[in-house]
Amino acid sequence: MSDKRETLGFQTEVRQLLQLMIHSLYSNKEIFLRELISNASDAADKLRFESLASPDLLGSDTELGIRIEIDKEKHQLSIIDNGIGMSRDELVDNLGTIAKSGTAEFLQQMTGDKQHDARLIGQFGVGFYSAFIVADKVTVESLRAGSDPADAVRWESEGQGEFTIEPMESNVRGTRVTLHLKEDEGEFAEGFRIEALIRKYSDHIGFPVSVTDVADEEAETKVVNSATALWTRSRNDLSDDEYREFYKHLSHDFSDPLTWSHNKVEGKREYTSLLYIPAAAPFDMWNREAPRGLKLYVQRVFIMDDAEQFLPLYLRFVKGVVDSSDLPLNVSRELLQQNPDLTAMRGALTRRVLDMLKKLSGGDEYAAFWSEFGQVLKEGLVEDHANKEKLAKLLRFATTQNADDAQDQSLDDYLQRAADDQDKIYYILAENYSTAVASPHLEQLRSKGVEVLLLTDRIDAWLAESLVEYEGKALVDVARAALDLPEGEEDKPQDDLNKEHEPLLQKVGEVLSARVESVNVSRRLVDSPACVVAGEQDLNPQVRRMLEASGQEIPESKPILEINVQHPLVARLSDEPDDGRFDALSNIVLDHALLAEGSQLENPAEYVQRMNQYLLNTGNGA
Repeated sequence: MSDKRETLGFQTEVRQLLQLMIHSLYSNKEIFLRELISNASDAADKLRFESLASPDLLGSDTELGIRIEIDKEKHQLSIIDNGIGMSRDELVDNLGTIAKSGTAEFLQQMTGDKQHDARLIGQFGVGFYSAFIVADKVTVESLRAGSDPADAVRWESEGQGEFTIEPMESNVRGTRVTLHLKEDEGEFAEGFRIEALIRKYSDHIGFPVSVTDVADEEAETKVVNSATALWTRSRNDLSDDEYREFYKHLSHDFSDPLTWSHNKVEGKREYTSLLYIPAAAPFDMWNREAPRGLKLYVQRVFIMDDAEQFLPLYLRFVKGVVDSSDLPLNVSRELLQQNPDLTAMRGALTRRVLDMLKKLSGGDEYAAFWSEFGQVLKEGLVEDHANKEKLAKLLRFATTQNADDAQDQSLDDYLQRAADDQDKIYYILAENYSTAVASPHLEQLRSKGVEVLLLTDRIDAWLAESLVEYEGKALVDVARAALDLPEGEEDKPQDDLNKEHEPLLQKVGEVLSARVESVNVSRRLVDSPACVVAGEQDLNPQVRRMLEASGQEIPESKPILEINVQHPLVARLSDEPDDGRFDALSNIVLDHALLAEGSQLENPAEYVQRMNQYLLNTGNGA
């Protein structure tokens, strides 16, 4: 059969990843065994599931398990499972390519910093390739369940640029991964070392993991792990380290989770859940089409990896297991959608995650969570009206109270600092923190000591539309025309202010009629000459720009210009006798207001020309 041996090249991304992994993970090289045992466990799970519909797949070999063979003389280590196995095409697809969207973007995030890159590689989940950290050659032999012995296949590579694949004969279902250890990695051919690693990393695997020293004829094969699925055990019997290691097995993440919740529900519905909040966001979190969801078991039988029906999309970062006693063993994604118990389970699991986050929010770790997942959690305010109150308490913002752009203030923090008679929560939407904190719209509020939330994430415009009030206090956009400011004795009603300066407003309005809806005297400005605001029925400028960038058609609207009649520039405008310079200065005032808000000018060249001409005329004393 050797004449059918083929040599194929690794996908470019695989070659890059192999080099990065070997470089970044060498200091934690022992995790290769956890990853390979985890893959073997998944293969056994998949066979047990497929055998529900096709019992013949098991044949006479009905006891699923994982065997580790060490051979000190040959300097080899083998991980063997009698699970589902792989066909030739599956071997090529699974071991020669990475079929994940966003792979190129992921690789671009690599920095060369080992600790940073190790965390990223863990998020990506590339367990098999970790074998090359300790092996200079890896051989994989596999026969898919239900296939003829002649359909077995051998895959082999030295982890460089290519691999070979060839047919072989085998009567043994499943997969054998043989590591030809590097010269200085002899420790992984020692029985005591392998047994210690299994107890440390894989004790929770739900299948027996045994170790055999094939070079020692007198050595016995012994099961090393407890071989009991971790989530089926009592919480009182489990240590924090065991929970952490199970998370790493489940997620292929190399970092510890932030927190977890293990819960058994009994009564009308019976199920066990073990839910984890990761410490870092997956590289593809913003791809809403990426696989997500909990690992589903029914009566301890694995059913599917990414059961997205148990949690809403905004909680797509949650990892975990659900084991139901009520769902049918032949349940599919389609049947899950129609199952009447699913809505109740989804609601309960969602509330459990939000309760986990509530507990987390009382500690220092919540800042780390928010920096990783805050933006995606905000989606819940738009999508999950049933849990809006719980979600609102979990939000964190930068505010004018902050000395920097840290999003670490809750709405309760804001209200605690607000004056007793303040009946509103003020916010501003902007492209970034610098634009927000320097916005002219904040001037009057800042002078009155009123705090403002600085909303700078892309989702915030939709968040503000969904969260219209909190604890009975309305959320108010300070960049809207009908802003109701906290009034002092010196404040005049808007109509009175406009009437006092009606000639100037009318003249500026005529000059700018093509660009603005109207012109008002501003009650919100202190130091700036002007600002633009949106009408109550108009789209927020940030939303408008995002929709325009996505190519959507949006209704035309013009901003409202507000001018600060106390500002010297506006005083000069009011006193300007020359119509040409009045027109130019009116347009310049509007241009600067638009720029301060973060908008792009429709005709920058015209602005530059107008500005240059005005400066020249001013310099000539004209």
